[in-house]
Amino acid sequence: MQIHSYSEYDPSAQSNYQMGLQRVLDRLSITMRRNTLVRQTIDHLRESLQVDRVVLYYFYGEWEGQVTFESVISSEYSIFGSTGADNCFNQEYASLYLAGRVRAIADIESEPIHDCHREFLRSLQVRANLVVPVVIPRGLWGLLIAHQCQAPHFWSPSDIEQMQTGAKTMATAPCILDS
Repeated sequence: MQIHSYSEYDPSAQSNYQMGLQRVLDRLSITMRRNTLVRQTIDHLRESLQVDRVVLYYFYGEWEGQVTFESVISSEYSIFGSTGADNCFNQEYASLYLAGRVRAIADIESEPIHDCHREFLRSLQVRANLVVPVVIPRGLWGLLIAHQCQAPHFWSPSDIEQMQTGAKTMATAPCILDS
């Protein structure tokens, strides 16, 4: 065992350690604030819209993502961790959402959508779908999505406005912009 005298102590090493630890703590704090904001937003939206499920589909790569948060009326409707259908979401759709597209489908069985999209939504037990983009200055951060699983659902202008408000709240929050 080696014992160092006080004269050999390097204060810059201690300072670097403290700075590194502070960066980790700052990052953890931002993550906790972001998670709380997203969870509160989707819980509020599910209750307010009275739907079976509201999720955040987060993009971790170029048009690749997964459901990272969900609020469900029952665990049977959970799709937590689900990824999108590879062939359905591409540059064309990403560009539309990046430009602010809102997509409201009252009934997937009667809406003219691609077969791969319809099959994908069926596999998630979706009957009605409302999708609003979360756009930050760097680009498309995620999609805020409401699902009605049990029956068709007409999306009112108020429903759409509430979802857009939730997406804007997320898109402008420092804890998301800094993440």
